Amino acid sequence: MEEMITKKYLNDLTYKVIGCAIEVHKTIGPALVESVYEKLMLHEMRLKGLKCESQVSAAIHYKGVEIQTDLRLDILVEDVLCLELKAQQGLLPVHDAITLSYMEMLQKPKGLLINFQCVNIVREGQKTFVNRLFAALPDE
Repeated sequence: MEEMITKKYLNDLTYKVIGCAIEVHKTIGPALVESVYEKLMLHEMRLKGLKCESQVSAAIHYKGVEIQTDLRLDILVEDVLCLELKAQQGLLPVHDAITLSYMEMLQKPKGLLINFQCVNIVREGQKTFVNRLFAALPDE
C-alpha cells in the first residue's frame, strides 16, 4: 500500500534525505564535483530504502501547451521530493528559483537544495522549499 502523502511524511522524508547528505559529506568531504555527489547520494538513499530517480526531465507548460525541455532535476525522491544538488562556493538566489521552478514544473510539494561545498550541511549547506501543493496537504 502506498503511504499517504502528508506534511509529516514529507518532513520525515526530508529529514532522511538530509541525513544521507550528511553521511556523504562526512565520508567524502566538500571537494568533489556535483555529478559525483549525485551518484553518491543516489547510492546512499537507496541503501536507506528510498526510491530515487536521477536527471528527471521537466516540461514547461506555456500558453496551454506542454513543451519538452532539456531541463533536468538532479534527483526525485519517492516521487514527491525534488532534490537539487550543488558543489560550489556559496548558493545564489537563482538556485532557490531553479529549485522552486522544478517543483512547479513537476508538480511536487517540496524541494531541497543541497550544496556539498560547505563545512556543515545542516547549518549552511541546505535549504528546504514548500509550495501551495504542500500547503494543501493534510498535516498527518
